[in-house]
Amino acid sequence: MKKLSKMFIALTCVGALLAGCGSGNTAQTPAPAQQPAQEKSSSGSTTKTSGEPVTAVGSTALQPLVEQAAKDFMAKNAGAQIQVQGGGSGTGLSQVASGAATIGNSDIFAEEKKGIPANELVDHKVAVVGMAAAVSPQVKVDNLTKQQLIDIFTGKITNWKDVGGEDMKITLVNRPKSSGTRATFSKFALDGKEEAEGITEDSSGTVRKIIAETPGAIGYLALSYFNDSVKALKLDGMEANAENITTNKYPVWAYEHMYTKGEATGDAKAFLDFILTDEVQKKTVTELGFLPITDMKVERDAEGKVTQK
Repeated sequence: MKKLSKMFIALTCVGALLAGCGSGNTAQTPAPAQQPAQEKSSSGSTTKTSGEPVTAVGSTALQPLVEQAAKDFMAKNAGAQIQVQGGGSGTGLSQVASGAATIGNSDIFAEEKKGIPANELVDHKVAVVGMAAAVSPQVKVDNLTKQQLIDIFTGKITNWKDVGGEDMKITLVNRPKSSGTRATFSKFALDGKEEAEGITEDSSGTVRKIIAETPGAIGYLALSYFNDSVKALKLDGMEANAENITTNKYPVWAYEHMYTKGEATGDAKAFLDFILTDEVQKKTVTELGFLPITDMKVERDAEGKVTQK
């Protein structure tokens, strides 16, 4: 009996020791490490996004392209956050310069805007856009000379009958002085002449709506904003189309800039790289009424000087 008791006690101790060892091994087994999420781009390459919000602010002429590109980028990159706002080129440049926005969208070079530290900004040209005088459908004029256009916007001509149209009052619809569209149109269509007072609106979309609904109205829009509700006028017989813009035969056009303060990094860089891909340049850019940078047969600097490529 004593021998049996001793054997029973010994076996119980061994079992307890084995159970303790098994429990310890289970607790020490490390859980597999969780891998960071990755998304594949349409080209098959892997793009990592941090999910840090990117704000792109400024030009309303460029806004439709940036909004569509942002939508497509976020669809391909789960977690990416691209926020697009208007406000005009001046606002975009000042916001990115101050650090309030990640990207400043602009129709003009940063060097053209007084008070902007252009040397601190990095220019990313993403497209070219033409701009034209826009009139209501009731206006029976299809072409103006540059001098006629200048005389209309400076207030010297106030009735369409004076330029071959019907007896109808001319109503001017302008953009604010912070607008890159206004700066481009003034520089290349009006030879820098000061515009007379008229209706002034911040948004290109609102300008189009007012022109469409106001008999005799005239303003100016990026080609990306033209539709059946408004009509683009020829300038000195030249139509604002891709063929004439790429050769500078039609001179009222601008680069579309997306500025960053210093070199772009993280999701901002990934987004800017995406806009320059063939997928966006050959499809989205042209469908929305812009021209790919690579289509241009000329180059233009901040002073407006044009050279052949």
